[in-house]
Amino acid sequence: MNFLSDTVALSRMQFALTAIFHMLWPVLTTGMGIYLVIVEGMWLKTRHPDYYHHARFWAKLYVLNFGIGVASGLPMEFQFGTNWAPFSEAVGDFFGSILGFEASMAFMLEAGFLGIMLFGWERVNPVIHYFATIMVAFGANLSTFWILAANSWLQTPAGGEIVNGKFVVDDYFQAILNPFMVNSVSHMFLGTLETSLFVIGGISAWYILNNRHQAFFARSLKIVLATAIAVTPLQIYVGHLSAEQVADYQPTKLAAMEAKWETSPAGQPAPWSVVALPNNQTEQNDWEISIPNGLGYILEFKKNLSKPVLGLKEWKPEDRPRMVGLIYYSFRIMSGIGFFLAGLMGISVIQWLRGKLSPEAIAGQKWLLRIWILAAPLGYIAVESGWIVRCVGRQPWVVYGKIRTADGVSHLPATEVLTSLLIFAGIYTALFICALFFGSRIIRQGPNLELPVPGIDTKPGVETTPAEFVPDQRPVEAQQ
Repeated sequence: MNFLSDTVALSRMQFALTAIFHMLWPVLTTGMGIYLVIVEGMWLKTRHPDYYHHARFWAKLYVLNFGIGVASGLPMEFQFGTNWAPFSEAVGDFFGSILGFEASMAFMLEAGFLGIMLFGWERVNPVIHYFATIMVAFGANLSTFWILAANSWLQTPAGGEIVNGKFVVDDYFQAILNPFMVNSVSHMFLGTLETSLFVIGGISAWYILNNRHQAFFARSLKIVLATAIAVTPLQIYVGHLSAEQVADYQPTKLAAMEAKWETSPAGQPAPWSVVALPNNQTEQNDWEISIPNGLGYILEFKKNLSKPVLGLKEWKPEDRPRMVGLIYYSFRIMSGIGFFLAGLMGISVIQWLRGKLSPEAIAGQKWLLRIWILAAPLGYIAVESGWIVRCVGRQPWVVYGKIRTADGVSHLPATEVLTSLLIFAGIYTALFICALFFGSRIIRQGPNLELPVPGIDTKPGVETTPAEFVPDQRPVEAQQ
């Protein structure tokens, strides 16, 4: 069938476009919100002006991402009514309410406190302002929880059953706490935080490499590095747990992730494919480099040799993912980036311990700074690749094992879907150009270190000192 006349394919393409574009922006706001909580908390504790100026500077990039995230996210949700009406009608009692929770509980919380965080520095008490920053970060990450809870339910539906074409909820909490939920939320939370850390670290490295505010951005790079010490290895571990769950609940997706066509019988650990060229037509890999027994050890099947590792041929072609090559390489891109970022963190920690990241010496680490700059966009690529594995690997099901994608799409003329797809592509291209323009302008301008710091005496050319440590210069009589 011609792609341009296939309503299902075009609707999937449109949703993929809107989802991939939208994901670029909340990925940064959810993680950067936590970073803002860290630096503002350190300012309240130490009253060091650098932490205050960090909070003011990075908040500009936060609000830019927040605005474009809102503009791109609303059309994506409207598609459930326009392009996926049968799906929405079938699962709306649960899926629709979860999306409603995300909008009313999370987005509104974040948006409600955002104005105080941005404009309330000299208008509200510092503790109240810090509370607003915490609420903004909490709201952003609460959105992650609800979205991942909804998507996890699509992967492992629980808490009810399909009755007369509609999902009837028997246990609401069981549906929310479906088998995929905990690992999915954790994996995404760590992914957004890791992405934000390396974006902040990469921008900081750019300033240092260009001899701009070296001491100031050496501080932010160290904050990033200290946080990444915990985040990067934990993300790899949670990713491994997620892969184990895929093996248990979605064996077709696992087979596609590993381009595994033939079943490895019980008692024989499966090989791990390092790199291959999957061929959907011939149902085999045209060439492959693999490690014997590797997949069996990775997924811990060695502990249970009575369990076979199923290949794609165990299912009919219409019951398994078709875009095997896309799923296979997306998974490897995501995993490879995760290990690369962990390695960069390890090397940076070694240099830190050697004293090479001090404000006086960090400018000499040009090779390390360049790697940090190159690493800045990698988190985005990893997150997008992970979502490709997650959603394309779920096919041909929109609700895994319950509702097929073809049955969930609206019966629209293909020309109408193609028209809306092209319109979305044009609008999102314009939004992306605007984001690059305003984002680059914020970065080129840099932080405004002349901003007066609340509670601090500031004079041009004089080192700032916390007000509580400035000695009272009035006569003794006046002090009394």
